[in-house]
Amino acid sequence: MTLVALGINHKTAPVALREKVAFTPDSLVAALSSLKQREGVDETVIVSTCNRTEIYVSGSLSQTSLIQWLASFHKLDMDTIASHSYQFEQGAAVQHIMRVASGLDSLILGEPQIFGQVKQAYNDARHSGTVGTDFERLFQHTFAVAKRVRTETEIGANAVSVAFAAVQLAKHIFSALPSRSVLLVGAGETIELVAQHLKEQGVKRICVANRTVARAHNLAQKLEADVLTLSQVPEKLHSFDIVISSTASQLPLIGKGMVERALRERRNLPMFLVDLAVPRDIESEVNDLGDAYLYTVDDLQHIVEQNLASREEAAREAHAIIDEQIDVYLNWQQAQQSIDLVRQFRERGGQQRDELVEKALNQLADGKPSEDIIKELAYKLTNTMMHGPTRLLRDAAAQNDTSLTQQLSQSLELDSPSGQGRK
Repeated sequence: MTLVALGINHKTAPVALREKVAFTPDSLVAALSSLKQREGVDETVIVSTCNRTEIYVSGSLSQTSLIQWLASFHKLDMDTIASHSYQFEQGAAVQHIMRVASGLDSLILGEPQIFGQVKQAYNDARHSGTVGTDFERLFQHTFAVAKRVRTETEIGANAVSVAFAAVQLAKHIFSALPSRSVLLVGAGETIELVAQHLKEQGVKRICVANRTVARAHNLAQKLEADVLTLSQVPEKLHSFDIVISSTASQLPLIGKGMVERALRERRNLPMFLVDLAVPRDIESEVNDLGDAYLYTVDDLQHIVEQNLASREEAAREAHAIIDEQIDVYLNWQQAQQSIDLVRQFRERGGQQRDELVEKALNQLADGKPSEDIIKELAYKLTNTMMHGPTRLLRDAAAQNDTSLTQQLSQSLELDSPSGQGRK
């Protein structure tokens, strides 16, 4: 079996091409079926996310044929796919799928979502009947390796996006984060990412304030959150423990005086404020207030850079785990192939024996002398058994391959070439 991996990802292709080679849940089933029917394909799994499309195949299909299939399925130019793709075989392909599942090949180093996406791809392929013994072992082993990477390294321990860093920082300041109230000022992509992380942390009391109320309503619907206009923020600010702002305003929206009044109404209960906007949404003088904790995008970026350095160190540890486990899988694969060869050898020997016995029985039924039948059976059975080893011995001797000759002598229990017999 040859393992081949063909992929297109965020490093090799623009989003326009990645969109064209992606598989929807509906098209994935058809793609797996189409690829499985192609000559030379024994097993296949297709991983398709917003940042990558990867096809794993075991069998005798060449990389060129795999590119042809992908181009044909999506009605794309083959040269375009070839110039924006990468290919791996055997051990390199095993290493790649383990790196992908562990988050080492992601846009954000160590991101955890890819593990679930690879697992879903494997389950989809298994339900479609395109996973056999080899891929069952490969992907189960890959999942075990990815879990080890998560538990034995710090690859996913620290925030590496500003949005996630803001939420993690809030979690450190307020230990019981789910019980806290949060005001999100703005309704753009950054605030939406912050909102997703807040929901993942179990925060239920979220309010969205935005200059365009309709846009605030759209985001609030996804979060089951409340909505404020920007003009309502000054009178409502005191009711929020956490304020995170990211708008395109050219002037600050939240000033020192506004926060000072809110703190008085809160009876000096602390407030945590994060300003992710450039230019700033929150006046820097807010930091002068005793119970207000203000962090800017620069503060968080510094945290992110430190955490990225930490993840790089963890990635080196993860690679060591993966390199060790590649050998474990390849050794299993080699042993499995040996078992298959032994089974084939015994099955062929049994088939040849049965054919000769059946012929001998037919001869007995026809009245041929039993002594002649036994001699013929023994002669033909011996020739059948000796044919392969005899040819190997002759080839080894002709090529002066002493190592192979010695191995054959030992396995066939013959005298060694030097003339010294077995003791």
